[in-house]
Amino acid sequence: MKTVETVALVGSMTGTHRDLVVHRYGAPGTGPKVYVQASLHADEIPGMMAAHHLIRRLDDLDRQGRITAEILVVPVANPIGLDQWVIDRPMGRFALSGCGNFNRRFPELAEAAARRVDGRIGPDPTTNVATVREALRACVADIQPVNEAESLRKALLGLAIDADVVLDLHCDDIALGHLYTGTRLWPQAAGLAARLGMPVVLLADDSGGAPFDEACSKPWWLLADRFADRGAIPPACLAATVELRGLVDVDDTLGTADAQGIVAFLADQGAIDIAVPPCPPGPRATPLAGVDMVASPGAGMIAYTVAVGDTVAVGQPVAELIDPLAEDQCHARRPIVSRTAGTVFAIAGHRFVRPGEFIAKVAGEAPLPHRSGPLLTD
Repeated sequence: MKTVETVALVGSMTGTHRDLVVHRYGAPGTGPKVYVQASLHADEIPGMMAAHHLIRRLDDLDRQGRITAEILVVPVANPIGLDQWVIDRPMGRFALSGCGNFNRRFPELAEAAARRVDGRIGPDPTTNVATVREALRACVADIQPVNEAESLRKALLGLAIDADVVLDLHCDDIALGHLYTGTRLWPQAAGLAARLGMPVVLLADDSGGAPFDEACSKPWWLLADRFADRGAIPPACLAATVELRGLVDVDDTLGTADAQGIVAFLADQGAIDIAVPPCPPGPRATPLAGVDMVASPGAGMIAYTVAVGDTVAVGQPVAELIDPLAEDQCHARRPIVSRTAGTVFAIAGHRFVRPGEFIAKVAGEAPLPHRSGPLLTD
């Protein structure tokens, strides 16, 4: 039976109040727990449209008694960012309060959880999973937020930290659909990529910056490594950042298809009792460290020489940088090249860039020597 609940955020400015709205289906313990949230970067709307259609479909399935698990959907995961408008434009990626990127700096719980489970890990993996989940819930409960952004992070983690499946719906600027997930969750996540038609999957054990999906999934393999001599701890949280193409890819056709893909995947996971077509083959996954984040060497206009979906070679230009102040406009262009061979899966939406600004992302097969430290753009 469906319920709709609100989770109040704390730390708001005097006279203001914000809530998360949670659509909850099924009951705890009846099957796998699934958590889906949309638009943590509040100006990324494709996920919100997908959640709209997903909720409508789950409502129908709930009335038919077809939901066999606990499913939570948060269609607006960032009411703080949704309220941030500057000069008539939405600014939902970063907190204007100075608290940074809304999808970074989530609490990393592995160390605190390790202290709680020390001496309690044994030979039974199922018991170990229950022990770790109990510890992770307690760790989230212990968090003491000091501002509204930290309250949001705690509230979202509190809803998702003990889930079997966590889907964080985002988008890029102009992009193919793509998926970020943990290396140790592959090929477990192949069905998700296939159901959503994602041609690009990027893998990392630690992408840097502590994004939401890794806050939910990374503790599992860190604890598994730490207690490997005492018993097996499976990677019991399949978490992924799901990039639903680009910013303007918002319409009912796309939203319906995204929701249908999620429903089919949840049926594969035993969370929904419906017949679905066989899952198609998944895409080939590549390392996040193999993505060339192509940057502009200077300021100027950008003229792309490739489109998203194109395959490029090492040294191939992906764009030309144009200096609009050059005395000789016949010599105002210089090429910007890819340092890897692979698929161009995202480009910038605006056409005048600053020095060092990322203008394209190319997914290559092998890690690149210059890609170390944090692997995500901020």
